[in-house]
Amino acid sequence: MPRESDVDPILFEVIRNALVEATEEMSVSLQRTAYSTNIKTRLDYSCAFVDAQGRMVAQAFCQPSHLVTIGRLVPRAVAEYGPENLRPGDGLLVNDPHRQASHLNDVFLISPFFYESDLVGYVANTCHHVDVGGGAPASIGVFREIYQEGFILPVVKLLDRGEIVPDVLKMFLANVRAGKEVAGDLRAQVAANRIGMRRLTHLIDRHGIDTVRLHVDRLIEYTEQRTRAVVRKLPQGTWEADGLLDNDGVTDRPVHLQARVTIAGDDVTFDFTGTDRQRPAPMNCNLTQTFTACVYVLKCLADPDIPLNEGFYRPIQVIAPAGSAVNPHPPTAIVGGWEVNARLCEVLFKALATPLPERVPAGTKGMICQIGFGGRDPRSGEYYCFYETMAGGYGGRHGSDGPDAVQTHVQNTQNAPVEETERNYPVRINQYSLLADSEGAGRFRGGLGLRREYAFVGHEPLFTILADRTRFPPWGLFQGQDGRRASYVLLTNGSETDLGSKATVTVPQGSVVRMETCGGGGYGPPWERDPELVLLDVQQRKVSVARARDDYAVAVDRTLGAIDPNETEHLRSQRRCGSTRSCSK
Repeated sequence: MPRESDVDPILFEVIRNALVEATEEMSVSLQRTAYSTNIKTRLDYSCAFVDAQGRMVAQAFCQPSHLVTIGRLVPRAVAEYGPENLRPGDGLLVNDPHRQASHLNDVFLISPFFYESDLVGYVANTCHHVDVGGGAPASIGVFREIYQEGFILPVVKLLDRGEIVPDVLKMFLANVRAGKEVAGDLRAQVAANRIGMRRLTHLIDRHGIDTVRLHVDRLIEYTEQRTRAVVRKLPQGTWEADGLLDNDGVTDRPVHLQARVTIAGDDVTFDFTGTDRQRPAPMNCNLTQTFTACVYVLKCLADPDIPLNEGFYRPIQVIAPAGSAVNPHPPTAIVGGWEVNARLCEVLFKALATPLPERVPAGTKGMICQIGFGGRDPRSGEYYCFYETMAGGYGGRHGSDGPDAVQTHVQNTQNAPVEETERNYPVRINQYSLLADSEGAGRFRGGLGLRREYAFVGHEPLFTILADRTRFPPWGLFQGQDGRRASYVLLTNGSETDLGSKATVTVPQGSVVRMETCGGGGYGPPWERDPELVLLDVQQRKVSVARARDDYAVAVDRTLGAIDPNETEHLRSQRRCGSTRSCSK
């Protein structure tokens, strides 16, 4: 058996990267064999390897939102089922958020990996399935209990010695709307895990099981050491911030999130004491989702080369009061948990803006912005179901503007392409564009939100919005302005109905649902923005001439398409005087 002193740095890097590449190959397999747009195009899934001790070892980097979920869920699920009950070829299926999965749409497949007769660990993946039943198409909506949100999978065996258990599959598919896509995506998950086990087998064949286990131990220790070294270099102290979600969906009361970040030595404590109690509504996130926000924020502040595994989690402590919106008791609804998680990221960055002003962005989209719709396809007569999330503006940062229309923070998904959506579903996308003047003005402006319009012909689908940002916009930092708020509207016969940020409605024939997402907050005083950058934004129709003058103090000559330098200097002199109140009259 190799000793600790036998760890060779070159072999260490080889095994470290081989473990990650095994999960990356799982990821590629999953994407290419999936059926649904949500998996094969939007990439709403993740793959990972967890060792026999329940430690996260390696993960494919598809979705930051899954940074923690697989690592926390696998040891819990295996302990509940009993590792002694698992055999080669078995596979466990689970999606229960109150067992520390995420929301019900995220279905996890966990497969034990044996090398010969020795249990080495578990390969696992999670996919956001387009529908898992419940009260509305795509299984999102304003529900009060998790029982209304969809089909709950405790830890059940889907695979028995390599074969799908038919009764389990039939029971699951009987409770979902998009049976074809769900069945196809489940089989893609099975194939992905088989690929992962094959690659890990090749790795052990080459280097030996004892050598691989030794290097896994060393990898986790190495990650912890590097992470703690990063934390020690961060400013020491305690900082606080809070934020508000529009409402909980059931009532109009905002959901208050409170965060306190303490950096002491090589430990970081995230304390959410003061956050509102859980609501009988969907805007709650479980402890795994809360922990994910903390891991994500620290990962953004760390060296990007640091691996992500169990060692990265160890310097992090999370205090989340039981029964709060960030650690709720069952059976509360939790489908909006990722919305809460996204805003927690915002609040944590806001708290760290004071000690780390050059490393923290202004407010971003700060939500997942989920939409789902379904109904009877008039072309085929079959029931269909569609789900996607909408992009929005990222916050301005020290030294650069916020990107336009992106999935922010824990998201890495893409918007579904118009061509693919219109080909496969009975919907027309009338408009898909950046939203001019939606950015928060600043020395470095926020990113623009987007406008997307859905029109339906020949049927009346049920359409759900589960989003936010209609009341509380992305905040600016250091005198930067807030981004524009989001808007969700139903257009019928020339009239507009404000849907709010959480609603399920029947869309009448000929009507249009218009989604306008928020822009990112600005960073620094707008009148300090380079006038040439303002002119470029005007020329690209991202910023209007009027906004250039009113918010950036830049006079753009409409005829010449150029800056009026004298008028601009006059406007900016006035802004500087107003800011400092030190100019003489």
